[in-house]
Amino acid sequence: MTTSNAAVGTPGRSSYYIILISMIASLGGVLFGFDTAVISGTQSMVKAKFMLSEWHLGWFLSSALVGCIIGAAISGVLGDYLGRKKTLMISALLYFASAVLTAAAWDFTSLIIARMIGGVGVGIASGIVPTYISEFASSNIRGRLVAMYQLSIVIGILLAYFSNLIIQSHATAKADMMSTDGFFDVYFVTECWRGMFGMEAIPAALFFFLLFVIPESFRWLISTGKTEQARKIMGKVYDSQTVESTIAEIVSTDRNESFSLLEILKPGFRVALILAVGLSVFGQLTGINIVLYYGPEILKSAGLETGSALFYQVLIGFINLIFTLVALWKVDSWGRRPLLIYGMAGVTVTMAVAALILYLKAPPILLVIALGAYVAFIAVSICAVIWVLTPEVLPNRVRARAVSIATFANWGTNAIAAQLFPWYVDQYGMYSGFATFAAICFVGTFFFWFLVPETKGKSLEEIEKYWIRNSAGK
Repeated sequence: MTTSNAAVGTPGRSSYYIILISMIASLGGVLFGFDTAVISGTQSMVKAKFMLSEWHLGWFLSSALVGCIIGAAISGVLGDYLGRKKTLMISALLYFASAVLTAAAWDFTSLIIARMIGGVGVGIASGIVPTYISEFASSNIRGRLVAMYQLSIVIGILLAYFSNLIIQSHATAKADMMSTDGFFDVYFVTECWRGMFGMEAIPAALFFFLLFVIPESFRWLISTGKTEQARKIMGKVYDSQTVESTIAEIVSTDRNESFSLLEILKPGFRVALILAVGLSVFGQLTGINIVLYYGPEILKSAGLETGSALFYQVLIGFINLIFTLVALWKVDSWGRRPLLIYGMAGVTVTMAVAALILYLKAPPILLVIALGAYVAFIAVSICAVIWVLTPEVLPNRVRARAVSIATFANWGTNAIAAQLFPWYVDQYGMYSGFATFAAICFVGTFFFWFLVPETKGKSLEEIEKYWIRNSAGK
């Protein structure tokens, strides 16, 4: 086991190189967050432009999630066949194409297709980025590096909020001062929703070109027999002795425990897959994306004016950012398990308090405080830990495909929750929706208590052997 620690512990030459490539890869999260949040500022304008019914508006909101499901489903196959780097490039191109096509949409059908294309890019990236970083990062900083993906998502959300705000403010100020014939007038004044979506092309292009800087995952190269290429890449980070010991252990693990994807359903690895899927399902059923999608409407239902609701949404976004930074800072010292379990307990309590506030029709500022605390707990726990643990607990040989199964569950649950939430709260009240999420979080806390192992400081090969020992009852 000492070989493993040397191989994946502290880099012998330059941890800065690992940090650089992890930062570049995690930029996929910026696009993820931007794509998720940008739609919040466009709904009323798109509805008026294409004269949408409530059902069609719902389809507009959820169409990208359908693309995410597709992207998640194919991310593992693409990642194993083409490699992690090329698959991320495909994701970036899909993001870019979606931004351009959405901005230029000529009818509702073209708009939906463009949004689905972007969703495929999001789904692919959400499966491949954490896998890539976890395979490259050393064990002592792997948690922080993979958690950068969640930080990037949060940054993308804030960028979308600010981008929408700036474009909307410009459009309002210039509406009576400019003609409506020019390109700029149409995209940033009369139909400024086009400019809001089009802005995503800038980070998408940046992400694509920066991907040329990063190398392929050395674990993927070794698993496909390209050991010499892997050796050259590892030589930029580790000393020669560490390089050779790492290669030897990965080859040994692949040879001794190689199996098809179906064999992950066997005892031991089956628990790892259940845990990975459970992280995704409970991660969505905490209600976090509902708060992101419907935040202003939730706050307005409590009695806030539209302007105040938007202001508090941005404030909650900043709380999300701050506590994501806390998770990034502490995930490798406090560990994944404490952050996840105690954080989820906090999520359960704050969601229950929010439900009570809504039921009692208490002053709306109390709901803002409860949601702020809820976002703080969720940011420091499952929202950050999910991307760290999911690729960690799955075996090397099928990691990309198994992660795609978990990510598929993530986006599928997200789509169902987003579709059912408006109907559910219309039938039973907003407080009932929050109470339901609190009950689910309570169950999730115990699920994680019984299944989540501590993985901080362990190599991916050590974690894989842990499941094998578990299945053997050792």
